[in-house]
Amino acid sequence: MSTDKSSASEQQIFARRLRLLLGLAVFMGLTLLVSQPVAQPLEYHRFADQRAALAIANAANVLSNLPFVVAGMLGFFWMRLKPELAFSVRAGYVTFFAGLILTGIGSGYYHLAPDNQTLIWDRLAMTVCFAGLLSLVIAERIDLRMAAVALPFLLITGAATVAYWAWVDDLRPYLMLQFGAMLLLPVIILRTRGTGTRWLWLALLCYLLAKVTEMTDEPLYHLTEQLISGHSLKHVASAMSGLMIALKLRYS
Repeated sequence: MSTDKSSASEQQIFARRLRLLLGLAVFMGLTLLVSQPVAQPLEYHRFADQRAALAIANAANVLSNLPFVVAGMLGFFWMRLKPELAFSVRAGYVTFFAGLILTGIGSGYYHLAPDNQTLIWDRLAMTVCFAGLLSLVIAERIDLRMAAVALPFLLITGAATVAYWAWVDDLRPYLMLQFGAMLLLPVIILRTRGTGTRWLWLALLCYLLAKVTEMTDEPLYHLTEQLISGHSLKHVASAMSGLMIALKLRYS
C-alpha cells in the first residue's frame, strides 16, 4: 500500500512539473504570435574594439572566445570521474560541453569578419548550449524520460530558429528560445530539488553579467581606456557561466 501511495505521489509531482513546462511553452508561443518581427540590426556587427593583433582581425573579440573551449574541455575531462551518471544526465552534459567548444569556434569565426552570414555559426553553436543545459536540468530535477525527449527536440528547434532568422531575418523564435530557456531555468530551480543548486545560480549570474557587458560594449571600452571592450568581457563572463556548470559536475 505504501508503495502505491509513493508511486501515486511521484506521478502527481511529475504531472505538476509537466504542466509547468507546458504552460511556459504556451506562454512563449503566444508571445511570439502577438509580437512584431525583429530584424537583425546591422549596427550590431560594429563592435567598439576593432584592433588587430598577431595578424588577427578584431583580435580581442576573437581571442576572448578561448575560455569557452577551455571550459568545455574541462567539462569533458571531469565527466570521466562520473561514470555513475544516468544516460539523460550525461547526454545533457555532453551536449552542453560540446556547445561550449563549438561556441568558442563559431564566435571566434564570426568576429574575424562580423556579418549576418558568419553570425549564423555563432548562434547555431549557442543553441546547442541552451539545449544541453535545459535538458540537463530537466533530467536532474524533473524526469529522465522527459529529458531524453526534450534534448533532440530542443536541438532541432534551436537549429530551426537560426535557419528561420537567416531565411527571413526575423529573430523572434531565436530570442524566444534563448531568453525563454534562461527564464525557465530559475523557475525550475526554485520549484524543484536537485544537486548543484548554487552552481546553477552562479551560472545564471554570470550569464546575466554577460548580457550587461554586451549592452555596454563601447562605454566599457572607453572606461577601461581601450584596454578591453564590453563585448570581450561578455565572452569571458559567458565562458565563466559554462565553467560553473563544469564545476557543478565536478563537485556535486
